[in-house]
Amino acid sequence: MTNKSNFTPDEWKTLLEGVMMSGVAVSAAEPSGLFGALKESFAESHAIIEASSGPNELIRSLAAEFETSAGRTLAREGLKEKLSGVQTADIKDKSIAALQEAGALLESKAPEDAAPVKQWLYHISEKVAKADAEGGFLGFGGTKVTDKEKATLGEISNALKIAA
Repeated sequence: MTNKSNFTPDEWKTLLEGVMMSGVAVSAAEPSGLFGALKESFAESHAIIEASSGPNELIRSLAAEFETSAGRTLAREGLKEKLSGVQTADIKDKSIAALQEAGALLESKAPEDAAPVKQWLYHISEKVAKADAEGGFLGFGGTKVTDKEKATLGEISNALKIAA
């Protein structure tokens, strides 16, 4: 089975960035305000926590990194490097490019685990998209997944080369 030991430190950082970027891409597509951003952040965290007890060793290894201070720091540093100086309007595109990079890395270094990990990354994006209704009032009404979020989910599935 594939785990952290199969990757160089830079490759591992790329995969951790991919985990974070799967939520960032959707959040950037349709900003939700403070409470929406919190709900989206919790949805991403919940998807990572769920994966820590799943059947795939590589996914469990990635999720376990977010349980450590060092892993979270490494992921945040990678996020800062990728998004530093990026205009708000370009965050979604940079996030999708990072997901494409992570997907390509998985295909080359862990082909047997590439499909489940890429599906998991997409799953994180879906959970973030469904976390908060957009356009409602005081939590009522609104659209659960907006057209912009749906389009971004399509871009993410294309970048990861998976069927949505």
